[in-house]
Amino acid sequence: MRELQYDAVVIGGGAAGMAAALELDSEGFTCAIIEREDHLGGILMQCIHNGFGLHEFSEELTGPEFAERFIERVIKSKIAVYLNTTVTTFTGTANSSLPTPHSPLPSHYKELHCISPSGAMRIQCRAMLLAMGCRERNRGNVRIPGSRPAGIFTAGLAQRLVNIEGYIPGREVVIIGSGDIGLIMARRMSWVGCKVKAVVEIMPYPAGLTRNIVQCLRDFDIPLYLSSQTTGIFGNDRVEGIEVTPMEKGVLVSEKSFRIDCDTVLLSVGLVPENELSRAAGVELNAVTNGPVVDSGLMTNVDGVFACGNVLHVHDLVDWVCEESRRAGRYAAQWLRGERPSLQIRASASTNVRYVNPARIAPDRENHVYMRSMVIKNDAVLELRINDRVIRSRKERHVQPSEMINLKIGPDDFRDMELNSDSVLEFSIH
Repeated sequence: MRELQYDAVVIGGGAAGMAAALELDSEGFTCAIIEREDHLGGILMQCIHNGFGLHEFSEELTGPEFAERFIERVIKSKIAVYLNTTVTTFTGTANSSLPTPHSPLPSHYKELHCISPSGAMRIQCRAMLLAMGCRERNRGNVRIPGSRPAGIFTAGLAQRLVNIEGYIPGREVVIIGSGDIGLIMARRMSWVGCKVKAVVEIMPYPAGLTRNIVQCLRDFDIPLYLSSQTTGIFGNDRVEGIEVTPMEKGVLVSEKSFRIDCDTVLLSVGLVPENELSRAAGVELNAVTNGPVVDSGLMTNVDGVFACGNVLHVHDLVDWVCEESRRAGRYAAQWLRGERPSLQIRASASTNVRYVNPARIAPDRENHVYMRSMVIKNDAVLELRINDRVIRSRKERHVQPSEMINLKIGPDDFRDMELNSDSVLEFSIH
């Protein structure tokens, strides 16, 4: 068994992992990236459509082009990269709760056990960054009744088949769920000559970005059925059709059910952060996001273990993934040097806010906060409140669940306030 040591190890070689590792390398720490695929770049390598990089590079790129910018920098750096390598376990010491002060200097090592084609490895490190991304929910997660014929794919798998493998999974397609990957595949399947008959969404609003609704559905005259549930899949050897039942006030209206004939069903019913490793190592997970609970420095309850990107919470833009992951790398470097915030207060999702990340705020430094609305609303107001006192409000032209809200909070927001570790900063939308 090979034995290796680094200051920090990043698990995952997608955009998040590369951005975090590059930040650690620039801070002078030894760093390794562990990636289970045979290439860096993650899911970006199969996203051949454009629309990436407008914030990160101020130009529009395809997924592979975006990834290549980071891959080139990683190759030129001192970062060690281990491809085709899977982390089987890692160990760390969990704190009882996030507010507990951490030790001033990381003297103990964490240990990862990995499997690669060249054999087993044991890697020791002082800091660890989780950047494993997310995976798609499948038919079993949403429990669609009916038979089990061929022709049912997740949208991401269909994207890989078309863009990487060169296969067309079917000719007459229905997409269940209006997540961004499903919307993009509606356009992609139309481009390769398929007939996309409908997108069926159980919620009364689309789950994807507005620009994808316009560019991928309306531009191709693809029907979108909102407040509609897929209540059956027909077919024996191959999919023959689906049953769609409208919903009124959250109740299925069976007498209005209708059938759509098709030979292929693509599922775009949400993403789940990939946190099996995290859970096994004692990392506390958020029940809403299914990602780790992190403090203002993006550190989990396990001392020296940080999380960033889609493993923390599902982002709508890879640009925000890179922004967040660079900060995770910078915070990990500060932790390795023994730097700690003097005080952290709890961040709480209040009225019409689904979640807030991170779960704690450091009043004495700038914090980048991400959240999602639970409502669709024009001319909304985002309020920040401590002890029933509004410390800041911001007008939002439009909010909706599919588009993440981000803002910066700094010392000026907490001026002349007496705070302690029991203080709670509430975020609400009105």
